[in-house]
Amino acid sequence: MAKDWTSRRRASIAGGAVLALAAAATGVALAVTGPSEGGGSPAAAALPPANGTLDYQLGGAYPPAPGVDLVVRDRLEAAPDGVYGVCYVNAFQTQPGESAEWLRERPDLLLRDAEGTPVRDPDWPDELVLDTSSEDRRAAIAAVVGGWIDGCAESGYAAVEADNLDSFVRTAGALSEADNLALAGLLVDRAHAAGLTIGQKNAAELTEAAADAGFDFAVAEECEVYGECDAYAEAYGARVYEIEYTDNGREAYDRACAARGDVASVILRDRDVLPAGAEGYEYATC
Repeated sequence: MAKDWTSRRRASIAGGAVLALAAAATGVALAVTGPSEGGGSPAAAALPPANGTLDYQLGGAYPPAPGVDLVVRDRLEAAPDGVYGVCYVNAFQTQPGESAEWLRERPDLLLRDAEGTPVRDPDWPDELVLDTSSEDRRAAIAAVVGGWIDGCAESGYAAVEADNLDSFVRTAGALSEADNLALAGLLVDRAHAAGLTIGQKNAAELTEAAADAGFDFAVAEECEVYGECDAYAEAYGARVYEIEYTDNGREAYDRACAARGDVASVILRDRDVLPAGAEGYEYATC
């Protein structure tokens, strides 16, 4: 079972970019030729379906409805059958419930303040920020997260969603954008070597650099609410998978559907991304 989950929304405001939603064929193969931290041979990774209908199942797995093309699940869940599976990993912070393990087994990979106290995400205090400040630490983090990525591939997933690319904004300058992008490059290589694509999660202001680092698609929460959708579309075309949430009302979702529902994947979900059948579950797609 996946852990208890409340969907995350990071405060990242992107400038308006020109909307460029490109039509693309479903299941196009991505040629991977870059080096791999995992030491494996490059592999062909099938890109997620362009403008494919998404279901976001981080609150618990359930059979996707007819018409769903891709499903995101926590890495501890089984890969979905019959659709494109995306495996969620918390790549730049610890997961709630796993912080004690990191403190016990990998304390040197956690960012610490001047007093030596691990730095916590202020919005998610059960999550500790990983220290991406040096090449050695990035390599060690990539080895851990890379093992999860390999596990996603072995479980039958087709892609990885790497969360918290923008963790550096919560560190009072201790980490930099360049630090996190350097780790991101290692994770991109590891995913591609495993035959997976890898998606950018949020952090619209980093989209150009993230695409340059090799990310293949984007999972964008509330980009209509924050005016960020164009930035993702400019980089990833029709492989932007947008999630709006019911606690913002339906207005943002309705605007998103009107603006790009025929050329991009837009869904509406309850904030806790509950499994189908649970009280409070909400799901809609344009």
